[in-house]
Parts: sequence; structure tokens; C-alpha cells
Amino acid sequence: MIQGIPIYKTSLMIIDTHHHLWNYNQSEFGWIDDDMTSIRRSFLPYDLISSLGNTEVEKVITVQARQSLKETDWLLYLASQYTMMAGVVGWLPLEDENISRLIDKYAENKWLKGLRHVIQGEPDPEFILGKDFNRGISLLKQYDLVYEILILEHQLPETIRFVDMHPGQQFVLDHIAKPRIRTNELEPWASLIRELARRENVSCKISGMVTEADYQNWTEEQFRPYFDVVIEAFGPSRLMFGSDWPVCLVATSYHRWVDVVKKAISTLNPLDQELILYGNAKGIYKI
Repeated sequence: MIQGIPIYKTSLMIIDTHHHLWNYNQSEFGWIDDDMTSIRRSFLPYDLISSLGNTEVEKVITVQARQSLKETDWLLYLASQYTMMAGVVGWLPLEDENISRLIDKYAENKWLKGLRHVIQGEPDPEFILGKDFNRGISLLKQYDLVYEILILEHQLPETIRFVDMHPGQQFVLDHIAKPRIRTNELEPWASLIRELARRENVSCKISGMVTEADYQNWTEEQFRPYFDVVIEAFGPSRLMFGSDWPVCLVATSYHRWVDVVKKAISTLNPLDQELILYGNAKGIYKI
């Protein structure tokens, strides 16, 4: 019990909706800074398989880390070779004038479940509202492809406007929009998350939180207000578990992050826990 609230224990299967694989090189992974030296190396499927040991994670969704067709092709190939890889969220040049032809080609691959662009790295604060980019986004629903939103907290206002441009598109918000956990700030993130969550076509990954906190000194109690906000805003039917492995390794082990999330949702009933850990991912990614 937590202050009179029952805790439900579950050993449900888990689908990890957010992890990466990469062949490391300094020029393409410059975002891995001096505080993240432990992940300045390649991470391949056998590394992932090792990390999954002693967890209930049985399937994973592999998400792009580089904005290149070469990486998308590589991830789709790996998905065809490893049974634990249930799908890929890749990258295509959504602004390209020939994007329709590219989507036609890539959508034929059963492992492609969605696309992502690293909006958080774009210097133009209104990139996400750009005409060419949104022309590409408008094509995705006819292929039943998810679009994953990778942003920082300060980009939430533009993101809300962006989502409103595509009411029929399935969106997934990565890393709960990266709030300022390190300094324990909730606003304006919390208010903006609640506003975004009013759009029923947006789901949210419980992922990436540990690297928005102090890598060495974070606490589970520190995450509690952020968990509370997204659980209230999106509800169990639009939340999914994600590890953000191997990025998470700068601050925690795979196994520990699984335990942190399971503990955070342990007061929900077993059916709601199942939705977050497994059911929602199965539906959104057509697993």
C-alpha cells in the first residue's frame, strides 16, 4: 500500500517502444557529449539482447538515431533478422518534393511502423509548421504510419498547432516532451502537456526522463510529479513504456528503468498497467 492506495504487482509482457541501435562514429553522433562518454561506442542487437535479460521485455520498437536513408534501410534489415524487433520508426526526408514516391516504396516494408524527424535539433522554432514538412506529414495516414514527435519542452506551443493541422494522423510524443526535471520545474510543461493531451490522436511514451534529470543524483521521488501529470493527462489508454536504451545508460541500467516505471504505475489496476506496458504499443504499432 502507498498511503492507503493498493499496489498491484504484475509480471506482464512488456513492449519497449523506444530504443536505438547504432554503429558509432564521432562525426554523426556529436550529440553524445563529454558527460555521455559511456555510450561513445556501437550498440548492436546482441548488446540489446544482453540488456533485456531478467526483464519482461519481449518485443521492441527500434527508433532512428540518424537522419539518413542508409540508417532506415539498415534498421529495417535488422528487424527482418531479429525476432524481438517488432518494428522500426525510421526517417525519410519529409520535406522532399518526391516524398510521396519514397513513402510508397518504404511503406511496402512490413517492419516500418512510423517516421520521426529530430525537431528538437532544428534551429528554426517554427520548423514543425513548415509547408513542405507538413505536406509530407499529410501523406502518412493513408499508409497507416505513425509520426513520432521529438521535441523539447519549449517547442510544445508550436507542436500543439502542428497536431491541430492533422486531426486524422496518429502521433506519438517521445520522452514526455523533455521537461526540466533536473531543476524540478513543472511549469509551463505541465499545462502545455495537458493541452496537447486534449488531442485524442496523440499518445505519449514514458521514456527519456532519466536523462533529463541529474545523471548521478536523480531520485524516483523526483519523477513522481511528472508521472502524475502524464498519467492524468493522457490516461492509461494513451501511454506506452520506452527505455531510450542505450541513451539511458548514462544515468541508469535498463533493468532499473523498467522497475522505476513499473513502480510508478503500480497503483493503477492491472488492466491499465497492461495497456501501458503492452497493449497500447500492440495497437498503435500494429504488432
